[in-house]
Amino acid sequence: MNQIHALLITAPELVRQAFRALSGQRLVNTLAKTRPGTITSPDPAVVARQTLRRFAVRHLTMQAEIDLIEQQLEMLVRQVNPTLLSLSGVGPVTAATLLVAAGDNPERLGTRASFAALAGVAPIPASSGQRTRHRLSRGGNRHANAALHRIVLLRMRPTSERHPDQRSRRHSRRPLPAAPTTRDRHSRRP
Repeated sequence: MNQIHALLITAPELVRQAFRALSGQRLVNTLAKTRPGTITSPDPAVVARQTLRRFAVRHLTMQAEIDLIEQQLEMLVRQVNPTLLSLSGVGPVTAATLLVAAGDNPERLGTRASFAALAGVAPIPASSGQRTRHRLSRGGNRHANAALHRIVLLRMRPTSERHPDQRSRRHSRRPLPAAPTTRDRHSRRP
């Protein structure tokens, strides 16, 4: 899609006008059906149309492959852990990423804390003296961390039929503790 848009921006005005009203999948489908002319034409508009058609056909082919791979991936995930896909915000790719992170021995992840440490989302104590605080982990499986991040983003979206997760939305709206001011920090010193 990016290549199609980039070429449309630099294409001759006649080509831009022909496809200006279209976007997204309608644009790709229309470009794939065009008949741009002979291959050896020196006209820049014809060359741009031919290239746009090639990009659109490539896009449709790759999208069909992606859809097939996701179907196969979903079947494999359902064999291993059928309930994972029923969770809000979890699709076949995200579920497969989490299953790969858990590995062949999921029994080693007996608690939520052990999985959080594996995914790099467990808070790490960083306290000093009287001040108790935690910092984010920079370790762990970054793919699992990214998968969990995608799930959270989907759950935080406005409620729809596809992602009706009210618990996550309520959790995100809760008030955060106020950060200490400079005065508070200086008054705590002995």
